Amino acid sequence: MTKIAVLGLGEAGSLIGSDIVNTGKAQNLDLHLYGFDPAAVATPAGINRMATAAETVSNADFILSFTGSVDALTAMNQAIERIPATAIYADFSSASAGLKRELAKNAESIGFKFCDVALMAMVPGNGIKTPSMLAGNGASRLQSWIAALGMPAVIVSENAGDAAQRKLLRSVVIKGLAGLLIEALQGANQAGCQDWLWKNLIDEFTAMDHTMLQRLVQGTGTHAQRRFHEMEAAAQQLIESGVEPLMTKSTVQSLDKVRREGVPEVPEVVEVPEVQG
Repeated sequence: MTKIAVLGLGEAGSLIGSDIVNTGKAQNLDLHLYGFDPAAVATPAGINRMATAAETVSNADFILSFTGSVDALTAMNQAIERIPATAIYADFSSASAGLKRELAKNAESIGFKFCDVALMAMVPGNGIKTPSMLAGNGASRLQSWIAALGMPAVIVSENAGDAAQRKLLRSVVIKGLAGLLIEALQGANQAGCQDWLWKNLIDEFTAMDHTMLQRLVQGTGTHAQRRFHEMEAAAQQLIESGVEPLMTKSTVQSLDKVRREGVPEVPEVVEVPEVQG
């Protein structure tokens, strides 16, 4: 029998928890899932809801924490006295590398192993098949177990925080890009050219490859002065159309820094290992 504790029954916890239940049935595995969430959210079928986090983790083999990053430390502290020394505590939150390392230190002080889990795609539509990166002294054991259930997972290192660090550096681009798109579309809507802008951006992005990314960085270093003034004009245009240029002003500040300090070296393109199950 394997006992799994699920802390946090929101979107990610409920979807992945449900998939573990269903996969366990399909593979005739003796899995027992227990869940806790202080919020009034639905309890997925096959998960036994408990009244406290401490109750949920008692005698657990794997503890899967799906809280928000601001609640990650609280979730562990609420349960820590009841976590068995043999358990693996896996934190799936998008917390910083520093916080993940703090969680790992707390786990070490009690005597159980910890795994920093970074989910690398949206959970809706993927569930247990969401690609992930793992780090920490519990990564190897968690990978063996969760990969058998269908989650593609690659171990980054035995140092908690290394997976979170990689994910959040990627988020600087992915989430920042969304902010830029939103700001540009707000301006385009005011200018009445939203259809043109959207098609133009689709054409640009779908044609993009690694050499284009390289040119974006290196070209910014070469043409920082001109681009600085161009983006000052872009910010002014947004203001004139009634759009607050939060992202564009940040770009202006970034270009001003590049004028003084240059750009980082662009790594050579290398084969990156695929996330494997």
